[in-house]
Amino acid sequence: MQPDINDEIDIMGILLDRVDYYKASQRIMEFLESPGAKIVVTPNAEIIMAAQKNKKLKDAVNSADLSLPDGIGVVLASRLLGRPLEQRTTGFDLMMELLKMAADRKLSIFLLGGKPGVAEDAAKNIKKKFPGIRVAGTHHGYFDESGEEKVVGIINEASPDILFVAMGAPKQEIFMAKNRDKLRCRVAMGVGGSLDVLSGKVRRAPVFMQRAGLEWLYRLITQPSRFRRMSVLPLFLFNVIFRRGK
Repeated sequence: MQPDINDEIDIMGILLDRVDYYKASQRIMEFLESPGAKIVVTPNAEIIMAAQKNKKLKDAVNSADLSLPDGIGVVLASRLLGRPLEQRTTGFDLMMELLKMAADRKLSIFLLGGKPGVAEDAAKNIKKKFPGIRVAGTHHGYFDESGEEKVVGIINEASPDILFVAMGAPKQEIFMAKNRDKLRCRVAMGVGGSLDVLSGKVRRAPVFMQRAGLEWLYRLITQPSRFRRMSVLPLFLFNVIFRRGK
């Protein structure tokens, strides 16, 4: 069933679903019972800004079956527009919910992304945290367009229920949109750098910073090279305010 238009918000031409974790999980459970691959994306301020200049990314995000607000910037923008989102639904936290669901329901997962070896390390840690979960396969994210067909073939041979794509934007969104009719899975979800965290390569922000919406600050402190990327946030909010005034 298609969501009601009142359950969506348009931020700079990007459509986001106004759902919390529970509603998102319920929607995904419905996807798992229906034929074809359903796509889940989690746009943040950086992705929304990038989509203004990248039509393929914009089309990929807007063609998704579920688009969730990731990042405090998107939540602030929704408030500025007078249609506050229920909460930010981070890709990592939703992924953890889905991993628990997969373990409980004996569903299979496939991990795609990261440098060689990262997905395998993430799979080992996932199995420890979620005993009984079925990891159908893993593959690194370091392949170009010419290698896509081979990777899709590997995924299809494993035939997972849920495919987690951790290749970063815009590659993961465009990959899922381009191959949705070829992929033999029920749900494909873009999860950015989540495999780096699950593999132990990268630490997540302390819980109090997560709850305060300050994960961006933690990443900036621990990874100063991200400063240029983080500077997108004030520009993003300025654009939202400017467009609101039109």
